[in-house]
Amino acid sequence: MSGAPVDESTIGRTPLVEVDLDVLPTVYAKLEWFNCYDCGFGGGSVKTRIAKAMLDAAEARDEIRGRTIVEPSSGNTGTALARIGSSRGYDVEIVTPESPSETKIEAIQAAGGRVRRATTYEMMLEQCADLLEANPEQYYRPNQYANPANPGVHAATTGPEIWRQTDGEVTHFVAGAGTGGTVTGVGTALHRRGDVTVHGFEPAEPEHAIDGLKYTRGSRFHDPDVYDESVLDDFFTVSTADAYECARWLRERYADREVRVVDTGQHDAPTVRDHLRVGEEFLVGTSSGAVVAAVERLAAEGAFDADDVVVVPFPDRGDRYRHLPLWEDVL
Repeated sequence: MSGAPVDESTIGRTPLVEVDLDVLPTVYAKLEWFNCYDCGFGGGSVKTRIAKAMLDAAEARDEIRGRTIVEPSSGNTGTALARIGSSRGYDVEIVTPESPSETKIEAIQAAGGRVRRATTYEMMLEQCADLLEANPEQYYRPNQYANPANPGVHAATTGPEIWRQTDGEVTHFVAGAGTGGTVTGVGTALHRRGDVTVHGFEPAEPEHAIDGLKYTRGSRFHDPDVYDESVLDDFFTVSTADAYECARWLRERYADREVRVVDTGQHDAPTVRDHLRVGEEFLVGTSSGAVVAAVERLAAEGAFDADDVVVVPFPDRGDRYRHLPLWEDVL
């Protein structure tokens, strides 16, 4: 099925803003919902970068022709692949576990994708593998967990953008592990450019509610090839409760103050201003709340000096989670 045309030139070069967290260092957030910002359902996400990169690489190798794109995903990657893939004229099927909300299912469908439901996360992976094994000529899987284009696009774009936008002053990068592509790719790029400490984290429990992140340690079902823990200088956990608390706190923090835009990226100031908030609220997703909690923990442990510059990704905007108690009183 063909989806609405996507202006892929709006992917990348996202804005950088300063967030005041009452901690010692300066903290900047990379607003990744500005990838394909006008695509509806809260704009794009950090996964929009990898969706484009994986499809570009597959097309360069002529691997998709005549096939349906299929990918297991519980959220943003599925939406991004459906949006870009269907815009390019491909059929797209996303295999999801039962847990994602109807909001996320609706987002994938609105982007032009078809949805297959599996009972669990493990069954999602198995169902996708079974489809490919039974119909190798019918389906093509980008495979975000093993595709080098995933960390590669962050090493080539996101990391260098952060370096330029901070004039090379970034000293710390903090990010959660979903597939591991963001923290691996950005960390690699920043290590190449300067003395930057890379902090990674994951949810504290196997059963958690921090969308976009994965519990990796001790899990036989999630051991992504794209994740290179050797890039990280340290690795720890963040609880769901802390992630939600910090996401709500950020909304309240900026209820009556402006978010200072450090660099507008490829956009003009009015575009950034129009897509910075949802209505009057500065709403971020659950993984953004988790990275705020991670910074606060590191600050409490004395990981930063007063003159440090910390950069974090805000992977998506809060209106993607209007089904959650996190924001249902607002949206």
